[in-house]
Amino acid sequence: MIEVVNADLPTPHHANAVVQLMNQYALDPMGGGKGLSEYVKANLPAELAKRRTAHVILAFVDAEPAGLIICLEGFSTFACKPLLNIHDVIVAQPHRGNGLSKLMLQEAEAIALDLGCCKLTLEVLEGNHIAQQAYEAFGFSGYELDPQMGKALFWEKKLCTPPV
Repeated sequence: MIEVVNADLPTPHHANAVVQLMNQYALDPMGGGKGLSEYVKANLPAELAKRRTAHVILAFVDAEPAGLIICLEGFSTFACKPLLNIHDVIVAQPHRGNGLSKLMLQEAEAIALDLGCCKLTLEVLEGNHIAQQAYEAFGFSGYELDPQMGKALFWEKKLCTPPV
């Protein structure tokens, strides 16, 4: 039986599922190949729960954690409306190919519509062709304003923060 829920992060079963699935993702080559730090494992659910603009979706298969989407609200200045960024999408290895990402993406879209968002956004690695196919099948495409200027690139600048 598949169950997709909005996580109740103070609930230990949900908090543990978030950490378990995020750690599996972090260990995967698509997640960087290195597990979560002890700090992240100990604090992630509580820190997400503090943020009213964070939305966490869990999928369970036969009551076992199988999938996770973490969304963060943003704002489109061009539309002057909120948007919902899908920050993490994880389907545990044994459950891939069974439609869990589509079910969780449907829930993310429902949340976005309820919030009055103008769009959903996400980032995907160039080499993650399976995820790209799933996102394209759900209606996502590369972001561009003018085809002559090309598609948007996702960049980052790491900031030095004190070790935890």
